[in-house]
Amino acid sequence: MTKVTHDTTAERYLITVDGRDAGYADYIQGDGVRDFHHTVIDPEFRGQGLSKPLIQAALDDTRAAGDKVRPLCSAVAGFIEKHPEYQDLVQP
Repeated sequence: MTKVTHDTTAERYLITVDGRDAGYADYIQGDGVRDFHHTVIDPEFRGQGLSKPLIQAALDDTRAAGDKVRPLCSAVAGFIEKHPEYQDLVQP
């Protein structure tokens, strides 16, 4: 089972597969904006499409919090480019 959790203290979204850490998306929380600067999928889990649910959950949670994003990480920027429904979250 795949699960995404949010660690607000670490400013990190973590994806686990069957209880094992598989990757994360780090951000820095600013005033109403989250700078997503680093996304990693562990080599053991690459090629399984895990970045999509990880980033999607992070962006959905950001939207629910009423924040915007700065996609400094190429994975997050690429996801938003491919999914225009998230374009409104990008801080101009």
